[in-house]
Amino acid sequence: MDDEPERTKSWEGGYERTWEILKEDESGSLKATIEDILFKAKRKRLYEHHGQVRLGMMRHLYVVVDGSRTMEDRDLKPNRLTCTLKLLEYSVEEYFDQNPISQIGLIVTKSKRAEKMTELSGREKKHVTALKKAVDMNCSGEPSLYNSLNLAMQTLKHMPGHTSREVLVVLSSLTTCDPANIYDLIKCLKAVKIRVSVIGLSAEVRVCTVLARETGGTYHIILDESHYKELLMHHVSPPPASSTSECSLIRMGLTLVSAPHLARSYHHLFPLDAFQEVPLEEYKGERYCQGCQGEMKDQNVYICKVCQNAFCVECDLFVHDSLHCCPGCIHEHPAPVSV
Repeated sequence: MDDEPERTKSWEGGYERTWEILKEDESGSLKATIEDILFKAKRKRLYEHHGQVRLGMMRHLYVVVDGSRTMEDRDLKPNRLTCTLKLLEYSVEEYFDQNPISQIGLIVTKSKRAEKMTELSGREKKHVTALKKAVDMNCSGEPSLYNSLNLAMQTLKHMPGHTSREVLVVLSSLTTCDPANIYDLIKCLKAVKIRVSVIGLSAEVRVCTVLARETGGTYHIILDESHYKELLMHHVSPPPASSTSECSLIRMGLTLVSAPHLARSYHHLFPLDAFQEVPLEEYKGERYCQGCQGEMKDQNVYICKVCQNAFCVECDLFVHDSLHCCPGCIHEHPAPVSV
């Protein structure tokens, strides 16, 4: 498990010779290059769209927050702790919007210990209130990755087979003080199918690399606050369901939920296909967006493969991230009106 081939880390490779990306136009301006970089950043989530992949709609997620003395560092404003808690508040709200039949819990680790801030629950206000109160928390000592994961595992291992079991660790410290061999714990996490992902606020830590790799999670290091928020938002959407997970919800005893909650989860089962990207100069149709009715000014237009209506990039992102259905298709095939 300790062996890992020597290779350039992904976060290092993306920032080699970055000056070569910037190119001046005829007037000597870099504006066009910067606009292109921002445009690609907007489209990044749709490029990574999984398509028709079975997702884990019913999720049980523990978020582990580092409360060690390193969270007082001011490389994030006003400091790491306050920035983290504010971003987590937003992420929790988005989590329940996208996963209305899921649950989340919060764990804090400091002074070589781990304790629960909140139990696993579907009550959004409970978690947001706990995060607001944690702003006044005293950061001290070192975190314990072992104690945090073990605490989360004691609850998650009892969750039913048709749900996902996940842990997200927000780690600021470069060290962890553990009472036992953490590599043995990683084997236990893998055995009970708990997926552990890590977001690092400092540099890469080897044990986190092994932890994420062995449990099927992800490991990223933040670059700045906006990148931090983007990484947290990656964990809002449900991960692909395990091929060995139980599919029969009724036989497993599905908890009864409201019809609106099921409807809001429907788009995870049948995600909207990505629109076809066509350069504006090659597009022969009318130069206005079917969504906002505005004039097409972007370098590309996005065409629904079903109704063939065209959209601007902003409406394309809104349709896939929030609406989850094509306005053009709905207009052409409206739902029947009940008498």
